[in-house]
Amino acid sequence: MATIRSAGALSARIDGATPSDIASGLAVLVADGTLAPGDRLPTVRDMAKAMGVSPATVSTAWQALSGAGTIVSRGRAGSFVCDTARRDTAPHTRRLAGHIEATRLDLSRGTPDPRLLPHLARAFARAAPHAATASYHDDPMLPRLRRLLEEQWPAPEHSLTMVSGALDGIDRTLQQVTRFGDRIVIEQPTFPPLYDLVDAHDLVAVPVAIDAEGIRPESLAEALSSRPRVILLQPRAHNPTGASMTPARAAELAEVIRSSPRGGDVIVIEDDHSGAIAQAEEATIATHLPDRTVLIRSFSKSHGPDLRVAALGGPTSVVSQVETRRSLGPWWVPRLIQHALTELLTDGESIAEVSRARAAYASRQRRFAQALRTRLGKRARVGPPDGINAWLSVDDERDAVVSLAAAGIRVAAGSTFYPEHAAEEDGRDRIRVTVGMIAGDVDEVAQAVARATPAD
Repeated sequence: MATIRSAGALSARIDGATPSDIASGLAVLVADGTLAPGDRLPTVRDMAKAMGVSPATVSTAWQALSGAGTIVSRGRAGSFVCDTARRDTAPHTRRLAGHIEATRLDLSRGTPDPRLLPHLARAFARAAPHAATASYHDDPMLPRLRRLLEEQWPAPEHSLTMVSGALDGIDRTLQQVTRFGDRIVIEQPTFPPLYDLVDAHDLVAVPVAIDAEGIRPESLAEALSSRPRVILLQPRAHNPTGASMTPARAAELAEVIRSSPRGGDVIVIEDDHSGAIAQAEEATIATHLPDRTVLIRSFSKSHGPDLRVAALGGPTSVVSQVETRRSLGPWWVPRLIQHALTELLTDGESIAEVSRARAAYASRQRRFAQALRTRLGKRARVGPPDGINAWLSVDDERDAVVSLAAAGIRVAAGSTFYPEHAAEEDGRDRIRVTVGMIAGDVDEVAQAVARATPAD
């Protein structure tokens, strides 16, 4: 398709003359490839003349597109379509990471509020005297940390080890239990990097539907007919929807697996990424099927993403394979990090900090949902409010993203959380808002979201 650069040609492809109309129309042209990364846009004055509007109207549209990461201004050189591709990330993750330009309020990342993380200096100071760094031959997992986690682990039969975050644990488990072409049951929608892991291991995704209590049993029963090797799920504070599996649902899903003639060889991998800050009580299939479940509990959202640490528990046959393969690479999570994590999990002040963070996230979810309902009434369609994200219904994700960007607020488009072949049909009426990052301006964000949700 030929690139359009002139103001006249562009204006002919845009319906409407408001800043939102112009921004949305241009975003469509970028999305469908009509405008390619690096293309120079007309000047504000030329575009205003071609459309018969004021320069201020076009300038507002340009600012919205810049806030959404669609275009970038280079001063006197003009405005250009952004090349948002990240060369250091996998394709699905890249769709989520997208633009990296600064914005006034970035609610697109799905990351914890740094102000609510426990202070690390105290933990590292207490850990330092115990952290010998000169040995290759010590136990990969600190005995004290192992004992601490074993006391809290929901499946006493499990063997435990430490990995470098939840995705590392999932990756290493898939490496040991799957082969080329195996089928993997995966929630839809889900966290984009999980799609990348499916592709990286040459697996075939079998999507299952979820509701407020997790995977729907009838959907799992149907998926099991395809003879999957793995079921990959998020038990709490599901990203992006906020759903949390209930104990009753966990028992029901376990029974579906147990009773299926094709469920005997299935391994369940649970990514408990929000553990300590989730509102829902712990619910895991490991309670019912410990010999078929690998539970991964990350400490990134509760204690800090840069710690890069998670506990992995499962059948000895699987965990020992993970440890053996890991011994040929990083081998162990740095013992200094393990010592610091142990301090964070046992120090009263650190425990209180995490508890306050959990309460703060719950309060922000409630306040945001209430503020949205005040403005939209029954049209305020908010998903289950657990964790740090809100999954919101909108009429059109692109219009909503651009409208919010015009207000200086960046959110994640819903289609990002679906595989690309399904994104055109699914997710276009959703956005994900990282409500956990909203400290004092809940009403402002709710008002902006309300404006981005046209009346029925």
